[in-house]
Amino acid sequence: MKKLIIAIAILSSSFSVTAGNPDRIGQAGATQLNINGFGRSSGWGWSGVSTSRGLESVFNNVGGLAYTEQTEFIFSRTAWLMGSEININTFGFAQNLGGSGVLAVSVMSYDMGDIEITTVDQPDGGIGTYKPRFTNITAAYSRKFTDAISGGITFKVFSEAITNVKAQGMAIDAGILYRAASDKEDKLKGNDISFGVSLKNVGPNARYEGDGLDIKRVDPETGIESTVKQRAESFNLPALINISAAYDMRLDKNDETYFHRLTPALTFTNNAFSSNQFTIGLEYGYKEMFQIRVGHIYENGIYNYADRRTAFTGFAGGFTFEVPVRSGSETTFGLDYSYRHSNPFGGSHTFGVRLNLGSGE
Repeated sequence: MKKLIIAIAILSSSFSVTAGNPDRIGQAGATQLNINGFGRSSGWGWSGVSTSRGLESVFNNVGGLAYTEQTEFIFSRTAWLMGSEININTFGFAQNLGGSGVLAVSVMSYDMGDIEITTVDQPDGGIGTYKPRFTNITAAYSRKFTDAISGGITFKVFSEAITNVKAQGMAIDAGILYRAASDKEDKLKGNDISFGVSLKNVGPNARYEGDGLDIKRVDPETGIESTVKQRAESFNLPALINISAAYDMRLDKNDETYFHRLTPALTFTNNAFSSNQFTIGLEYGYKEMFQIRVGHIYENGIYNYADRRTAFTGFAGGFTFEVPVRSGSETTFGLDYSYRHSNPFGGSHTFGVRLNLGSGE
């Protein structure tokens, strides 16, 4: 555990030298690795880094994956940047291995529709279409080291391809979650303070390859036609580190119940290839059966259309319904929804369903 903490501390120190440099904006590739396809945690942005529990922690902070009670399934669909005709399908599965920790697998698939093929000779198309294929596959492991500390690691493989060009690569995420009680005498509330640190998208550079990069040329002197192979420049991955904190406030006037919860959260995101961000979020929960959340992501220039370096304007919101499948059952079924505002485009909508299988069912 100490080695993992030291490693993350060293890596975060190295990122602080270069992260948030506006001169490097747009120089990273595979930026889809930073898209949250889950319907619950995306409703308040990076605020969930210190509060995420279960399967969705695979994206936010893998340390929270250790709190998967038994078995969890999630499927969600995102209408990304309404008007762009991009849809994202996300599926995940997590399994508690008892004292050995928790394993999880998730797959994100991007549907960008059919795009008209154009050439120099036929710039208006009319010769067919092609379909980009973007896929992220994630495998994660997490465990509790103590009652207060959990951590984990994630291995990701991504692929970007069209008919004759593709790029593939891999990345590693790591995360630590610390939970503590502000009042140890309050047994109902339990661990109400959370701190989280997550490091994302650390991996080797990737490069586009394929026949689509080749060109045919004719030697003007000999008339001989030959194929010239071009090499694409390699690109970095969109690495970042999140530092987050949250506090659960019990709103019940009766000291014997804990039905109403209000959780403020704050996260600082240190980006290696884009502007640094602060995310503030607020979530209200009733008996953990109904939750509503809102978040705002701030970065330099986000309120000015001319200076903003992202389509998103900062606001996000969402809600969750989660109920037992039958009376007295530990198995629950949940519905999640989130909205992320953007300009241009009409924002992003995510709908998700989840199934938590209780022990012994």
